[in-house]
Amino acid sequence: MHFIESLNKRYASKQMNGKKVSPEKVTTILESIRLAPTSLGLQPFKVLVVESQELKDKIFEKAAQGQPQIPNSSQVLVFACYKSITTEILDEYTQRIVTQRPTLPLAKVTAYRQMIDKSLNRPDKENFNWAARQAYIALGFALTAAAVEQVDSVPIEGYNPAALDELLGLEDKNLGSVCMMAIGYRDEATDYNATLPKVRKNKTELFDFL
Repeated sequence: MHFIESLNKRYASKQMNGKKVSPEKVTTILESIRLAPTSLGLQPFKVLVVESQELKDKIFEKAAQGQPQIPNSSQVLVFACYKSITTEILDEYTQRIVTQRPTLPLAKVTAYRQMIDKSLNRPDKENFNWAARQAYIALGFALTAAAVEQVDSVPIEGYNPAALDELLGLEDKNLGSVCMMAIGYRDEATDYNATLPKVRKNKTELFDFL
């Protein structure tokens, strides 16, 4: 399927039918997240892949009662950002650079680390908001990958972050959730959104060429 055709077909699924997404397609969607660009290359977040039906049901019950896709999805991806970007996190990243780019001079790695330290020398709340923007870039890649794989999806912000974080024990992991994404397959019999045309600005309204 052509890329733009795939994007035209995708929409925010309001109801899913419980059908499982193949492991190969799930792997592709997760790999798109892993390969997504982030500022500084830091990937200041983790993605929790919820497959347990019991846990999906609990998320729906305790944190997202307005999101019926969750219990009927194949997986729910929880994007959670670091609440504090610690020295340990930055040390691990620096070592990853050294390991995966062995030809890079150590002086360049050291200078890059100093630049990162300077860039992130600000309150944790500011860094968390910055990290959330990086997570949303990855979310966009995941939504696009799902469309290409002909898997239905929906980004979810309408939930109780405090309740979800408590349920998943994120506070103890130095994490806070910023959004979720449910993947699966649309229930065309009950999803009113499945047959509606997209509502988008036209090219003239959206783009200004300067």
